[in-house]
Amino acid sequence: MEINLQPIGIIRSPFKEKFAVPRQPGLVTIIEAELELLPFCNQREALRGLEDFSHIWLIFLFHQNLDRPWHPTVRPPRLGGNQRVGVFASRSPFRPNPLGLSAVELLGTEWKTSGSVLRLRGTDLVDGTPILDIKPYLPYTDSLPQATGAFALHRPATIAVNFSPQAEQQLEELRENYPHLQRTIH
Repeated sequence: MEINLQPIGIIRSPFKEKFAVPRQPGLVTIIEAELELLPFCNQREALRGLEDFSHIWLIFLFHQNLDRPWHPTVRPPRLGGNQRVGVFASRSPFRPNPLGLSAVELLGTEWKTSGSVLRLRGTDLVDGTPILDIKPYLPYTDSLPQATGAFALHRPATIAVNFSPQAEQQLEELRENYPHLQRTIH
């Protein structure tokens, strides 16, 4: 059986390489990204009603892993990279079919001359990621408070980062190169 999928859009994010990307969606909620719909599905009717949802699911392709083999076991970062689990018990990008799923906040839709753009927050996608589908997030069914999460039950710990005055000044000077970033240093 052969299945052919065509991307419906491309993510534009400040993450230019995979090593900068948060490990899961929603971990870095300050970062904004855009989803540019491709011409064949770039129709206002296709998005009608979507703006009424606060969050959406993005089904995407791990496009930077297409030439890499998958393995039946992986070493999740949450386990320190020391223990192996089955690939289907992980969110590893090295999968038999390199598909990913992210729940992200939908900030709005815009109609630009180039076409439809969805403004998003909390993405975990590298710039240029092909999006295969969009689905609305339904709180009554997509949120399962009684669910268990094995080794990933709780949100990872966060740490405070303090910058020196010199680093803050350098960040301000570089900010114009990164329009998706908001000022978070006070």
